[in-house]
This record gives sequence, C-alpha cells and structure tokens, in this order.
Amino acid sequence: MRVIGLAGWSGSGKTTLVTRLIPALAARGLKVSTIKHAHHGFDVDQPGKDSWQHRKAGACEVIVSSARRWVQMHELHGEAEPTLPDLLARLSPCDIVIVEGFKRAGHPKIEVFRRENAKPPLHPTDDRILAVASDTPFPGAGRPVVSLDDIAAIADMVLRYAEPIEAVARRLEVHGAAQ
Repeated sequence: MRVIGLAGWSGSGKTTLVTRLIPALAARGLKVSTIKHAHHGFDVDQPGKDSWQHRKAGACEVIVSSARRWVQMHELHGEAEPTLPDLLARLSPCDIVIVEGFKRAGHPKIEVFRRENAKPPLHPTDDRILAVASDTPFPGAGRPVVSLDDIAAIADMVLRYAEPIEAVARRLEVHGAAQ
C-alpha cells in the first residue's frame, strides 16, 4: 500500500480531482482507497434510519452491513480525533491511498491550487508537497506543475510520488500527525 495526499484550501477542487483520479487509477488496474478529513461534524447515515437511531441513542460504534457494502461509524464522545496514522492503520489492503485534506501532516502530497480561490499556494512552505496540480503556472515552483485538467499526468504523479504506508506512518508518528 502506498499513500499520497491531495492538499489545498477549501474550494480548490480536491474532491472533484479525487473523483476523477479514482477511475483513472482503477483503469490502470489499481485498487484505490481514500481518507477524507473534515473540519466539521458530518453524517453518513440519514435521520430516522436504524444506524442513525443507534448512534443517536449513544452507541459508540455502529456497523451497518449488507450484501453490497458495510460501513463502520465511530462516535468520539469527547475522545481525541484520530490521527492520520490511526486512520491509515484501519484500511483494508489496496494499492494506493489518496488522503484528501490533512494538509499540515507530513505525508507526501500534491497541491491542488485554483487561482480564483484567492488563497496563497501551500507549496512554497511545505517540502512534503512534491507536485502541484493547478489552473495557473508556477514557473519557480521547484517541483512539477501540471494542469488540473490533465488527469493522466496527475495519475502519473500519484504513482511517482506515493510512498509506502509503513514509511508514511513511521514519519507521521515521529514528527507528529498534524491535522
């Protein structure tokens, strides 16, 4: 298993890029998993559904299973938010893990940058950003820069820069796994 992150400010197009990268990588015969960091509360189950009722009743963990999929929800109830290494350890085997968010963590990343977002680029101050996918050129970036629309080139960068999960987890645990 190898890990690569997509980092950028909110509104930069990270989720859109992930949804375009997954089929491109799958077409190359790779099994892809994702981890997404959210800065807010969220629900994956709907009010009134059994899983929602179990969780709202106070269950600390709920697993829902069917013949097509299963999902595990864990309520923190005041516990610390899990770190990226904690989450990586929970994944089933795959070829590539794409981490969306966790922009301050020390895993290898590709920056997703949109000029219209009016935010500064991250790559000048983060040496773990190994490439940039952007709608604007960065001639002095000191790392590869490709168009946000060139999914094949971005998939190539994912394969080039993704690092083994063990090395990433070790680095994050030693240097801290900032959210």
